[in-house]
Amino acid sequence: MNYLENRKYVIQAIFLVVGVVYALRLFYIQVVDSSYKQAAETNAIKTVIQYPFRGLIYDRNGELLVQNTPVYDLMIVPKEARNIDTLRLAGMLDITLEDARERFKKARAYSWVKPSIFQQMLSTQDFAHIQDNLIDFPGFYINARTARGYPHQSLGHALGYIAEISPKQLEDSTYAGYRPGDYIGKAGIEMAYEKYLMGKRGVKYKMVNVRGIDKGSFKDGAYDTLSIAGQNMVSTIDLDLQAYGEHLMNGAKGSIVAIEPKTGEILAYISAPFYDPNLFTGKDYGKNYMQLLQDPDKTMFNRPIMADRNPPGSIFKLTQALIALEDGVIDPNTRYACNKSLVNCHPHPSPLDLRGAVQHSCNPWFFQAYKALINQGKSKNTFTDTSIGLRDWREHVLTFGFGKKLGIDIPGEKSGIIASTDLYDRVYGKDRWKYSTIYSLSIGQGELGVTPLQMANFMAIVANKGYYVTPHLIRSIGEDGKPLAENYERHYTSVKPHHFDPIIEGMAEVVRAGTGRKASLGKVGITVCGKTGTAQNPQGPDHAVFVAFAPMEDPKIAIAVYVEHGKWGGQSAAPIAGLMIEQYLTDTVTIKEQEKWVLSREYLNIRSK
Repeated sequence: MNYLENRKYVIQAIFLVVGVVYALRLFYIQVVDSSYKQAAETNAIKTVIQYPFRGLIYDRNGELLVQNTPVYDLMIVPKEARNIDTLRLAGMLDITLEDARERFKKARAYSWVKPSIFQQMLSTQDFAHIQDNLIDFPGFYINARTARGYPHQSLGHALGYIAEISPKQLEDSTYAGYRPGDYIGKAGIEMAYEKYLMGKRGVKYKMVNVRGIDKGSFKDGAYDTLSIAGQNMVSTIDLDLQAYGEHLMNGAKGSIVAIEPKTGEILAYISAPFYDPNLFTGKDYGKNYMQLLQDPDKTMFNRPIMADRNPPGSIFKLTQALIALEDGVIDPNTRYACNKSLVNCHPHPSPLDLRGAVQHSCNPWFFQAYKALINQGKSKNTFTDTSIGLRDWREHVLTFGFGKKLGIDIPGEKSGIIASTDLYDRVYGKDRWKYSTIYSLSIGQGELGVTPLQMANFMAIVANKGYYVTPHLIRSIGEDGKPLAENYERHYTSVKPHHFDPIIEGMAEVVRAGTGRKASLGKVGITVCGKTGTAQNPQGPDHAVFVAFAPMEDPKIAIAVYVEHGKWGGQSAAPIAGLMIEQYLTDTVTIKEQEKWVLSREYLNIRSK
């Protein structure tokens, strides 16, 4: 018992001695030794975020598409910003006094003690202009980072852009880890591949005096962490082909999408009018963005994946023929007369077999073939029979990638429109519509909407005789060059491969001796298979369409050209496709007369309806 009592007193004595030692030390620091007080009064620890280098993006041949350029953010810590000459500061930054006051207010609302951005993305020239004056503005300092730079001014709609993260995004748990002032992908590849491109920020702790002058690293950088750069990427884009396509579409409206059929890799992605992505860098980003957004030509509208309300026109006749072949209601030798009492058509030989119908794009032929497909006599009631036929037809069409998103690796893709029994039941009532109601579908008009990407993908399907690979813009990620498996997934149609042969033969005749002659490359020994189309436009001149692939024997490129108000596919869209195909396959252009025609924009004057 005495032993336990003694042990208790010993423990109490130890605690008492330790307490006395700490008390004496604190007295020495606070009263006797003034060096700690002086250090606290004259120095502070400043946290400096080390922003990582964002991943670079290259084209398929190693050409740099997106790089990083140095910019500078002017930061403010409101608690330290005392006795500021606001008028002088506004003049240095070339902003109004009211704007400067509003920025002070915003910084204080965010935090009194945490740094926030007062002026973002100063150029090297801007930084040089103000750096010597910062000593007169306590609480302000420069934070270096990088912004995006685009050495070739191409591919704006596909690459996208980065911008400061919004307050709404910061409230979303999806963006946990981001802070105010951070930059994030807002569109295109920059947005879709943000987690690979962004990298990981670092932090550096510095000692500064009351005037904000750097006094060196805190604890020799013992607590600093290095930033980790984002992963580099290789795009599927061929920059030379992309630039040439933009050259051909300059001054026009529309789209060009070119795909490598066997891989689904997008070789060119053009939305016209296009813009220089460098407009979205620097401090004028907001002003430039609003100007483009309000442009009456809808420059910001990403046509290849968003323009899904225009009908495909005659190119859709190929889909109808393939499905009819699969269902056995026609064969390659089926002949129909060009009966213009059914639907209007242009002069050509009659009657025609399937190959001839494709070559001459005979409207009555496809009217009759589509009727045989829809009304197969599965019901004695013509209304019910039409409903059954349309439902079965639609299931086939969906396997071609129409009426749904293809899954391209950038955001914003639209699905398009494919007519359905539900649609007609809502409009006309159940069992109140029949083939005469929907016959316009046979020639690619009516309740159909297809994006230019879906058109190019359709050509990849025909080139591959029945399948497509998910169209995509990124080929590989990281130093080891690993591709994403989901970008190379194959999708098969409901049509057997051998049914594509007569269609392909007819498409070759379209270019050799039909409406697609302006896309011919016979002089250089390349057989192009194509199909022209005209998409009706109630608001003005019709839109021109041309789809193709080449070479016929071993397809390397599938392409869709859509020219708004171009009227005739053979006059405006076909020569563009021919030029693009030759440029890609031979790295040169010999059909100079077609190039001259396209660049003259004379086809835009062919507007009689």
